[in-house]
This record gives sequence, C-alpha cells and structure tokens, in this order.
Amino acid sequence: MGLFRNDPQRVVVESHEVEPRATRAPWSLWADGFGKVGIRAIQIIVVVTVAAAIFFAIQSLTLVTIPLVIALILACAFNPVMSWMRRRGIPSILATLITLLAIVVILGLLGWLIVWAVRDQWDDLYAQAEDGFQRLLAWMQTLPFDFVQPDQLDEWVKTLTDFVTSAQFGSGALAGVGAVANFVTGLVLMVTILFFFLKDGPLMWEFLLRPFRGESYLRAQRIGDKTTTVLGSYVRGTATVAAVDAIGILIGLLILQVPLAIPLSVLVFLLAFIPIVGATVAGIVAALVALVANGPINALLVVGVVVLVNQLEGNFLQPVLMGRSMKLHAFVILVALTVGTVLGGIVGAVLAVPITAAAWGIIQVWDGPDLPARWARPKHPVAG
Repeated sequence: MGLFRNDPQRVVVESHEVEPRATRAPWSLWADGFGKVGIRAIQIIVVVTVAAAIFFAIQSLTLVTIPLVIALILACAFNPVMSWMRRRGIPSILATLITLLAIVVILGLLGWLIVWAVRDQWDDLYAQAEDGFQRLLAWMQTLPFDFVQPDQLDEWVKTLTDFVTSAQFGSGALAGVGAVANFVTGLVLMVTILFFFLKDGPLMWEFLLRPFRGESYLRAQRIGDKTTTVLGSYVRGTATVAAVDAIGILIGLLILQVPLAIPLSVLVFLLAFIPIVGATVAGIVAALVALVANGPINALLVVGVVVLVNQLEGNFLQPVLMGRSMKLHAFVILVALTVGTVLGGIVGAVLAVPITAAAWGIIQVWDGPDLPARWARPKHPVAG
C-alpha cells in the first residue's frame, strides 16, 4: 500500500482526475468555443438594441435632430473658412456673423431666383399649359378607339372640384399649414444651432473630450478632426457636382427654349443633394415643363439632355471628385447610395455616403494619424 501511495504516476493521475473537477468554476463554461459564440451573440443583441433605441429617438425628435444634423454638416463645410479667418486674427463673433450671413445670402438668393423666374414666366406657362391641354384633348378625340369620352372628362373635373371643396382637402390644407410652421421652427432652430457651432464649435468639442485621457484623448481628437474633414468634403464635393449639373442642364434648356429654365436649373442644384432620387425627379419636372410648353419632341430632347448630363456627372465627375475627397472607391459610393436608398428612402440616400465615409475615415485614424485599426490594415502590399 505504501508503494502504491508513493507512486509518482498515480499522483499525476489523481491530480488530473480529481483536482480539476474540484476547482472548476461555473463561469468556465463560457471559456469554450460555444461559450464565446454565446457572448458574441449577447453583445450583438445589446448593440442592435441600443442602435434601435437611438434610431427611434431620432425619428421621434426630428424637429430637433434634423436641424441639428444639418447645422453640424454646414458647420463642417464652412470650417475651413472659419479657421482661415481665425488665423487672420478676426474675432470669433465677427467671423461667425460673416459666415452665417454668407450662408443665409446664398440660400436666400436661390429662393429668390426660383420665385422671380416663376412669377416672371408663370402667365405664359399657364397659357401654354392650357393650350397644350386643349390640343391633347383634341388629339385624343381623333383616336380610332374610345380612349376618353367627354362625359368622363366632366366626371373627373367634378370629382376634383368636390375634393377641393371637401373637408378632406381642408384637413390637408391645415396639415400643410402645420408643416409650414414646423419648417419655419426648424429653420430658426437650425440657424441658431449653426451660429453656436460656428462660433464655439472647437470649445464644445474640447468640452466633450474632457473625460478622455492619454491615448483615448488623442484617438477621440483624431476622430473629431477626421469626421469634420469628411463631412465638409462631402458637402463641398456635392455642391460642386450639383453646380456642374445645374449649369449643364441650364444650357440645354436655354438652347431648347424651355420656359422656367432658371428655376428648373436651381431645382436641379437642390435635388442633386439627394443622390439617385434627386436627379430622377429633376429630369421628370424638366421634361413635363417642356412637354406642356413646347410639345413632345422638345420634351424628349430635354430628357436626352438630362440623361447625358447625369451620365457624364455620374461616370466621370462624381466618382473622381467624391471618391478622392472622402477617400472612398467609386464602387463603395455606389453600394452605399443603393443600400441607403433601399433602407431609409430619401433620408437614407442623403446620409448613406457621408456616414460611410466618416466611419471609414475613423477606422483609418483609429491607431494613429496614418495608422488604421489593426484589422483594417492590408496584409500584403497591393501592386499598382
């Protein structure tokens, strides 16, 4: 028995068979492969839940969040101007007022151009529209089959008249008044927030960085600088592309003698900030105006001009300009626009590219000014 108890091999066997079972902790079940998968699943559920809560809060407070986001993007776009004036010794309040006044003047000038051109040509357009409608009715009566009978036209006019005089139309008008009130409120809030972002943006960011220390502080500072640069580049690049589109379509409309050429070109400029959807809507509006005013052949020519300008912009100008300014490949921009449009509609299309670019920019400076996150670094140098 003594030899058995002192046998070293038996001691090793006992240590392997008895000791681990006696000291095994309950949480050790999470240490195997299945446990790690469970931990990752719980983390994903928490992240998705928090993201859904944030998204719901943003949707519930659109009157605040939308002006806030627009003011932030505009502040990033005009940050180089503010930085240049601060370096020249211009007081912050004066530089802010100059920049804010310039923004208001630009937006006001665009609105004035639309209103002036529409009012100046509205009578002629209305007369041409009425004449075109009568010619369309006359042409429909010459068709060999009964497309639309006069009684049907009278019924449609009566239905439209009843709708205009109904309570449903009145409630819609009241809803429109409420929408205008919300727009004015949001505009005033946006201008106010933009004023403080322009004036005290750097101070606000430094206040938010107070909890960070050491490497975390440097990383947060890099993230803020990169986000500001990316968002500003997006706005300036999009504005350049929109201006090229508007000028190209304006030249085509003037050559084809389409009325309301100036307001249509301004509309093209504004809708260019809504990728994919904006270009389509602008083309449809321009073609309809040409159809009413100048006939179907002229409308087809307008469609050709719009398609040509959009193709040149989409295949050459936008991938090069936007891709370089935000350091995104043209394919990534196309995928981001498509996914954003499918998931979020117009808002998703507007925000998809800057959000994608900002996220990728943050990854590129995660571990240093020119050092991406470890998992995003290339494993081997890429030839060419």
